[in-house]
Amino acid sequence: MPWNDRAGRFSALKAVVFAGLFVPAVLLAWSWVAGALGPRPVTEAIHETGDWAIRLLFISLAVTPLRRIADWPKLIVVRRMIGVAALFYGLAHLGLYVIDQNLDLARVASEITLRIYLTIGFVALTGLVILGATSTDAAIKKLGRKWNRLHKVVYAIGILAALHFFMQTKADVYEATLMSGLFVLLMGYRLAHWRGFSLASPIVLISAAVLSALATAALEYAWYGFATGIPPLRVLAANLQFAFSVRPAWWVLAIGAAIAVVPILRPMIGGSASSRRPARAPAE
Repeated sequence: MPWNDRAGRFSALKAVVFAGLFVPAVLLAWSWVAGALGPRPVTEAIHETGDWAIRLLFISLAVTPLRRIADWPKLIVVRRMIGVAALFYGLAHLGLYVIDQNLDLARVASEITLRIYLTIGFVALTGLVILGATSTDAAIKKLGRKWNRLHKVVYAIGILAALHFFMQTKADVYEATLMSGLFVLLMGYRLAHWRGFSLASPIVLISAAVLSALATAALEYAWYGFATGIPPLRVLAANLQFAFSVRPAWWVLAIGAAIAVVPILRPMIGGSASSRRPARAPAE
């Protein structure tokens, strides 16, 4: 059962996450039935499922650094579940697009071939399908050490997904920039860990937050400079003004700063969990 741990015991964490993964789909279905998706509900549903596929993909990538930062080893048990959910929202995204094209598979194939942003999205989804198909216990056992190398492809998939998000949203890339900035933050955590820095250090975490926020601002500036007709300097200036909205770079900084507080608060809310760390479970 998806709400049980590997020993067959009920896991409240897995149960809550499992139920939560259905919430976007249920809300989307309710909005469709209630007529709240506007005059083109299929198009809106395509966007919503695609957005959630990317969000869940990045959430799955957040599990490993967050379990190190919070010293919460049991968090790893929900990683596979979230990744598979990202795959299914991605498949729903593609399926709704096929419906929007009147089930004309030849036309769908032509559009994917001719439109570069669709090609990029399809490659990313194909990668997710491969990772999903090799996420079973049997596949992990069969692949052995090759499994970890194969599943590092998820980082490339994340880049392709972010690029697809940018290209399909065209002018208004606020959320695409925010999601890309958070992806940069997650990769910053991984780079820091690979370089031997401790993710239990608030200094390391706040440094990652600042650098990721600057990278997010630069990314937004570059996108408007190269891909749209909007003067990029206006976008850069908007990052220093809060009259209308808080730009994505500031959200990335705020989220990164909040995460940097976790190691400080951890001893106050239960101490270290390292002594209770279970056996390694890369399959989750």
